[in-house]
Amino acid sequence: MGRGLFITLEGIDGTGKSTQLRLLAQHLKKRGLTVRVTREPGGTGVGERIRKILLASSTRRLSPLAELVLMYAARAQHLEEVIRPSLERGEIVLSDRYNDASLAYQGYGRKLGVETVRAFDRIICGDTQPDLTLLLDLPPRLSLRRARARQSRRNSKQERFERQGVEFHRRVRRGYLEIARLEPQRVKLVRAGGAVAEIQAQIRKLVDNFLAGRRKRPLTHPATAGDNVGAVHPLPKGEGW
Repeated sequence: MGRGLFITLEGIDGTGKSTQLRLLAQHLKKRGLTVRVTREPGGTGVGERIRKILLASSTRRLSPLAELVLMYAARAQHLEEVIRPSLERGEIVLSDRYNDASLAYQGYGRKLGVETVRAFDRIICGDTQPDLTLLLDLPPRLSLRRARARQSRRNSKQERFERQGVEFHRRVRRGYLEIARLEPQRVKLVRAGGAVAEIQAQIRKLVDNFLAGRRKRPLTHPATAGDNVGAVHPLPKGEGW
């Protein structure tokens, strides 16, 4: 039993990451693979409490550096409790956001800079990096319109990051696109402007091709793992940031 695979979905809010992640998890389960579905910030009890602070519209005057520190505090717990143990068990970890989000949102969006974020990443994440990242891309005006429509359907307030305005999200998008430009082997761009089924078809093709190239590495538990094979460990309720 070898190390599992770490697949992340990234993109600015309103691109449909959470929906696509759930559909991808169902697809992989049908292939008989063991999948751990999680999200950031969050994924653990501590992480979910930090998430509430970070995303609450009532959180005011939080400095960009404090925001980054909280993100990595939640990530450290997430790695300890969920990501690393799941990878060691040979599972596929599917995460709604990971460290690319910090580089895009805090490094570019908050203008903290790449090196500041990378310094935290070297300490907290080390060599636990995604094997494959799917970047769902939309223009900020469209993605924010979708996000606001989602909040309206739920009769809920805009989350803190959604209230930052178009210019902030343009910087974040530029950050994501720069990451994709620098790491084309890992980061695959997915145009997220179409129907849900069309987007999912793009994602499944990318993931299936990636897995086909990794066939020599075990992706499932041995037969003795019993009922855990093909299991999907669910994401907490509600679409994530």
